[in-house]
Amino acid sequence: MAGGASILEDDSTLSMLDQKLFKLETFFALISGLAVLGLVGLAVVSVGGRNIANSPLRGYVDLIEISMPIIAFLGISYTQRPGGHIRMDMIVGRLNGRLLWGAELITALVTLVLMLLLVWGTFSHFDRSFGFDRPLWSNDSTMDLALPLWPAKLLIPTAFSILCLRMLLQIWGYGRALVLGLSEPVAVPLVLSAKEQALDEAAHVSNANEGGTS
Repeated sequence: MAGGASILEDDSTLSMLDQKLFKLETFFALISGLAVLGLVGLAVVSVGGRNIANSPLRGYVDLIEISMPIIAFLGISYTQRPGGHIRMDMIVGRLNGRLLWGAELITALVTLVLMLLLVWGTFSHFDRSFGFDRPLWSNDSTMDLALPLWPAKLLIPTAFSILCLRMLLQIWGYGRALVLGLSEPVAVPLVLSAKEQALDEAAHVSNANEGGTS
């Protein structure tokens, strides 16, 4: 996304569901951030061990493999809420009213269908890795530490399922705005146009300069 966005809130059912889901999204995003921090710490230990004692951290590559789904996918719904994923803001920013909400609704519906297919596919991938009759319930594992891979694989359909919930709320919000002709609906990202973004950035830089010279 090129521009900024804002999410309006009120006391409606849609807005309350949006805020509750946002708490879950924030929790998963926090876990993702902590995973990044953890990998940085492991990198320091591994490189330090290699340079100081010629003994790098055993299983470092395995830990990276396990951590990648946490870093890559757990924050995907958190980013979707304000419209933070790649989108054609220069085109969407030119639309307004029902035309805008109709375009956003179509995009959200297509995204939901795609994500449902990805949930099905990634859960099947997890299912092939999971087995009650196997040690640690795992049909496959990492090469060095023999860590089970199914927990990491389960995170992906879980993250995608949360994104599906987010898309359902946004479809509700866009559909409501389209039917009622709302100018500022709740629970959906109100994306700034390119002109509004430029003005906002100029004002931000101006305020920062004034603060620095005062």
